[in-house]
Amino acid sequence: MSEHHIRTVWSRGGGPFERGNYSRDHDVHFEGGQIVRNSAAAGAYGGNPDASNPEELLLAALSSCHMLTFLAVAANRGYVIDHYEDAAVAYLDKNAEGKMAVVRAVLAPRVGFGGDRRPGAEDYAKMHERAHAACFIANSVKTAVELRL
Repeated sequence: MSEHHIRTVWSRGGGPFERGNYSRDHDVHFEGGQIVRNSAAAGAYGGNPDASNPEELLLAALSSCHMLTFLAVAANRGYVIDHYEDAAVAYLDKNAEGKMAVVRAVLAPRVGFGGDRRPGAEDYAKMHERAHAACFIANSVKTAVELRL
């Protein structure tokens, strides 16, 4: 077992605080010292378009976890990965209970292999399936996570 800690910090900063009129900007402090400026999603949720938002952070966690697990799977099978890129998308909508949720996330990884070995299409898909099945974050959420290979 392991524990992971963050600290979320918000302050009114002297600004207004009333229904629909307050800052959504806040900082997320990570154990390693990184600080991420976060807000609500822009538009309907009144957030700052220059900051990340919780929906993006959830998607980033899913994408990052899949990538890290895929890299481990590939290394364990003797493949060399030169680069990995994922243009992922999260869909916010009402779930089966009628509540707003990230109902679906689509990962679209593109992997560049180096070295002499290249997996065939079937082995490549199986490596992604294995990575998805072993991803801690995907195993922790109700959101349907799809892979577009």
